[in-house]
Amino acid sequence: MRKLTQWDVAYAVNMTLACGISYFIITQLLVQFVDAPSDLLGGMWAVAATILVFRDKRSLSLRAGLDRLLATCISFSLCLIYLIAFPFTPLGMIVLIWVGTLIVMFMNRDDDITTTGITTVVVLVVAALSPIAAWHQPLLRLIDTVVGISVGLSCKWIASYVFFRMVGQPIR
Repeated sequence: MRKLTQWDVAYAVNMTLACGISYFIITQLLVQFVDAPSDLLGGMWAVAATILVFRDKRSLSLRAGLDRLLATCISFSLCLIYLIAFPFTPLGMIVLIWVGTLIVMFMNRDDDITTTGITTVVVLVVAALSPIAAWHQPLLRLIDTVVGISVGLSCKWIASYVFFRMVGQPIR
């Protein structure tokens, strides 16, 4: 166990607030266009993206945001093309995971394989649960991700700047 610092507490408060902001933005934005389950899923997806970009240092947060966005864009593209042409099937999901993995490997970004695969699975399974206009799911999840990343990075950078200005330490 370690003693928590002021930075640890500020970090936890900041991440919590960022998650709440992401959830609020998406659930208030999407509620006008989608049903309640899609609205709640969007909020969860935005919060997950927010959490994934929070790192100890701002530079690491930015890198995590770019990695998350790239993995989402790869998955989004594959799922959108697939769902426009076909309904969800387990075989289709497996093929898209395989193709996504190969694309990420080809790009020499092996660390993004997991995120691309998880994103693909979630998008396709949600599309299976909502088969009417299933092709909307990749678009909605991309919006959720962009909002979550944007809010997470903004909150991280602003809070880091403010905290370290107040405490008088170099910005991390």
